Amino acid sequence: MKKVLALSLAAVLSAGILTGCTKNEGGSGGDGDKTLKVAALESAYGSDMWKEIAAAFEKANPGVKVELTVDKNLEDVISPQMKANNYPDVIHLAVGRTAALTETMTKDNAIRDLSEVLEMTVPGEDVKVKDKIIPGFLDTLVTNPYSDNKTYLAPMFYGPCGLFYDAAFLKSKGWEVPQTWDEMWELGEKAKAEGIALFTYPTTGYFDAFFYALLNETGGPDFFNRAMRYEQGIWDTPEANQAFDIVAKLATYTEKTTVANANDANYQKNQQLILDRKALFMPNGTWVVDEMRDAPRADGFEWGFTALPAVKEGDDRYSYTFFEQIWSPKKAKNPELANQFIAFLYSDEAAKIFAKSGAIQPIEGVSEFLEGNNKLFYSIYDTGAKAAMGAFATTDPVEGVSMKDALFGTVDSIVSGQKTVAQWKEAVNKANDALRAALK
Repeated sequence: MKKVLALSLAAVLSAGILTGCTKNEGGSGGDGDKTLKVAALESAYGSDMWKEIAAAFEKANPGVKVELTVDKNLEDVISPQMKANNYPDVIHLAVGRTAALTETMTKDNAIRDLSEVLEMTVPGEDVKVKDKIIPGFLDTLVTNPYSDNKTYLAPMFYGPCGLFYDAAFLKSKGWEVPQTWDEMWELGEKAKAEGIALFTYPTTGYFDAFFYALLNETGGPDFFNRAMRYEQGIWDTPEANQAFDIVAKLATYTEKTTVANANDANYQKNQQLILDRKALFMPNGTWVVDEMRDAPRADGFEWGFTALPAVKEGDDRYSYTFFEQIWSPKKAKNPELANQFIAFLYSDEAAKIFAKSGAIQPIEGVSEFLEGNNKLFYSIYDTGAKAAMGAFATTDPVEGVSMKDALFGTVDSIVSGQKTVAQWKEAVNKANDALRAALK
């Protein structure tokens, strides 16, 4: 699954770049060829786009050789090398994965400040990198994990997350896409009367994007950011209680086989419920279309995509934007060349290469390169929905404590009835207190 997030998240997914030097070890200047080692996670986007990116960068930079390592388990490949002090110069690997390598490097203060890259001019263009990136993407707790107004993880491929459904089926039934949660519950009753579930989800990991959007709806962006920084008592507020209650009610409308298949091995069975018209809505990201491209489906099936329903009529609706990150270790041997490469990734030339594989860069004008379903997905913010971005702030490691497990992972137990909302809140509060104490 594209979002093998532990991101859930989902997490959401990444690619990376390993770089060392051959003749000019330790720098990008001087005579002789230079080798930029690029290691990329083989996600749903595939590996071909990285080969084309490497070739384009080499062509624009004579004397530079890009060595690609593309692997579905990137962490397993580069971690042993890093332990041997053979660090990549650039790594494209998102937060939210099970191995949590990016989080570990962040917590260990082992990632370079990329702020100077933002001031660079995009190769072949006349605009700075920071001005090419869509507003908002550089102002998150993910890109700026230390809250010091510096960017350490640069935003890469992004995709709106929301609720996916069969647009043709709803139309055939005369059912409207719910604009509020009350309308969602009304539709749930109509579907239940016909033996159809209102909701399913691939794994609980997908509740990260769902919950982030929901918290923006119940409390607004400022409330969301306070929650992301583990403010004391935040989960006992009316805004948080409303979010818990909405998910708990949604659990009562969830298709009965969901929990059994909500794991990395069987998650596609839950996604198949939408294609088979056994459930109406599921949270997911834009990658799901390619992920289920060859799966059987009901006659006339047509992908639909919507933001979360508003808390009440007239309130804001939100769609969380999931995005991957690219970064560079402090122990990179060729930081200047690494910076050049990262700047190149925000060029129109690179964006067009990525877009052919469905990987969309968060840059101005990217919609010009899109077609098909992507035009539907990336127009969600043009039709009234607001973008939610960000995630929980980085803290020092706390053994045995995971907000992801407490807040998102517990959803399975809520759906199955093994835990109550009160128990859920207790677990979240306990994790929140521990992580607040460890906040950098």
